Amino acid sequence: MSGPRSAVVFDADETLVDLRPAVTGALAAVLEEMRRWNPAAGVSLADLEADWGAVFGALSAAPVQEIRRAALARSLARAGLDAHLDEFAALFFARRFALTRPFPDALPALAALRPRHLLGFATNGNSRAERCGLAGEFAFELYAHENGLPKKPAAEFYAAVLAAAGLPAEHVVYVGDSPEHDVRAAQRAGLRAIWLNRGRLPRPPGLAPDAEVSTLAELPDALARLEPAKA
Repeated sequence: MSGPRSAVVFDADETLVDLRPAVTGALAAVLEEMRRWNPAAGVSLADLEADWGAVFGALSAAPVQEIRRAALARSLARAGLDAHLDEFAALFFARRFALTRPFPDALPALAALRPRHLLGFATNGNSRAERCGLAGEFAFELYAHENGLPKKPAAEFYAAVLAAAGLPAEHVVYVGDSPEHDVRAAQRAGLRAIWLNRGRLPRPPGLAPDAEVSTLAELPDALARLEPAKA
């Protein structure tokens, strides 16, 4: 019996994984501990959230864990706790993964697609499937910065997706929330791309996804509408 002739490959954060509540909860735990160590520190949750944005631009090509440590270092410096980065980073990541869950529509959508499609998981972030409620859901998983894999939107990232899927590019669909990383970059590599637009945002100029959905529940129908040979 031959295997699936098509693959559907998913981004992680804000596509399958509801990351923001987990990050906010982890930062809240860090802030509580900072205030315990230094009650006089005038640091807010907004400060901790802003520190990510302050370092991200310069470090955007780095592993996500390194970016988060740099953001935490900046936050700790606000309270004179620079020497305790390792302890606070361990606290952040423990809480972040303990709180991370798939979106409610993720597991039902994967179950609906699995009989007809090879399913993959390919992400820039550190949301490992087994730590985010998605263990055993995929035929393959790819993580940027493992085995030298560069982050999206690098063409090499999508070349690795195709190699893992073992299918021609026209038989592979990538699903994600980022217009640049998940749609334009995937299409440049020859894949089809579906934009998951949960917020129903206006489509950016020039963006032409092969399909657009606002929930993963719409994916089976969106895939069915693509040309059968390429879905």
